[in-house]
Amino acid sequence: QAVVDFERLGEHAAAFQGHDVGFCCLGTTRAKAGADGFVRVDRDYVAQAAELARAGGCKHYVLQSSRGANAQSRFLYLRVKGEVENLVQAVGFDHCTILRPAVLLCKRQESRPMEWIAQQFLGAVARVFPTAYSVPVETVARAMVACVLQPGKEKVKVLENGAIHELGKA
Repeated sequence: QAVVDFERLGEHAAAFQGHDVGFCCLGTTRAKAGADGFVRVDRDYVAQAAELARAGGCKHYVLQSSRGANAQSRFLYLRVKGEVENLVQAVGFDHCTILRPAVLLCKRQESRPMEWIAQQFLGAVARVFPTAYSVPVETVARAMVACVLQPGKEKVKVLENGAIHELGKA
């Protein structure tokens, strides 16, 4: 594990050298970082990490994005996720897999009351419609690994929530 300062990411290029596969799940919230901080973390840091990974020899990059990501969206969150998807694809990896999970079901250390309420509701909905509105983070992690172990022929592959559930079962 290498600890890097994302404000000086270029100084840590060596940490990105010699890896065939890169996984990126980096992100924050607007509430925690503010609008500018959210853009810096979720778009700028992620894009710079992808560039460093590619320069270091990475051939397959796996990016966790979000359901509804769209660079043309009027909503900051979805727009930034769409923009970073475009930036990562433009880096030119041999393979790029983008996962677009719905609401992530997980236990957090920090308190996010509205997210907790949503998770309780969506956890109950998931019993009836297991792949519709949410996905456990463990399922996303398994899907990320599976897409590397079973890469397709396409240069860019986008996995929506249902496909993440399916691949995460493997």
